[in-house]
Amino acid sequence: MSIVPRSLSDQAFEVVRERILSTQIPPLAPIRQELLAEELGISKIPLREALGRLEQQGLLSSHPNRGFFVPALTSTEAEEVFALRLKIEPEAAADASLCADEGERAAARAALTALENAGTADAHATVRFNRSFHLALVRPGGKHITAQLVERLQVLAERYVRKHLEPAGREARAASEHRVILEAWLARDAALVSRLLSEHILTTLHDLREQLENSEPDDPPALTRRRSRRRVAE
Repeated sequence: MSIVPRSLSDQAFEVVRERILSTQIPPLAPIRQELLAEELGISKIPLREALGRLEQQGLLSSHPNRGFFVPALTSTEAEEVFALRLKIEPEAAADASLCADEGERAAARAALTALENAGTADAHATVRFNRSFHLALVRPGGKHITAQLVERLQVLAERYVRKHLEPAGREARAASEHRVILEAWLARDAALVSRLLSEHILTTLHDLREQLENSEPDDPPALTRRRSRRRVAE
């Protein structure tokens, strides 16, 4: 059996996804498909396939005849994403703690170490390592669908996690919470893991509610310009 290399669409998907999550492409920024395809050295066909997949995952939005843009952070989306995390992630991590083997336990320790060593210099690295740590807590036990759902929610939450960590002191508090969660996970205290992880997610959501309360999104730039022209015409 030969190994099939990743398609151009797959590679474009990963590149654009990381740019969105790292805010290299900021909220409400339009995707200039022709320029982006030229930069990536591919045609617009695989790029459009990648953008369509990113829209299905909630990382892009589109308007007919106006193309794709990065959606703004909203309290509505934050509430939905973190509510789903609360339903799935604490119980999944609690169950995984009971059946993790030594290799998986070592992987969880290494994931937290990588997160702590990331420091504050590279915010994108921090949130990526945060995702890796949370996934390391749910992967043991072979519940692949659950792990995939948690990963999908982690990706959707990543821009909000970055927003949450902006105020001074948030990263230190999160690090302390992570260490306590991992200690309970390694001790196979499933009930405590579930409680601590639930509190961790809820605390983040509470902070985000305050941060997003007065920062609801504006219209995408193209739509705003069109409405302005229509008002002038009237």
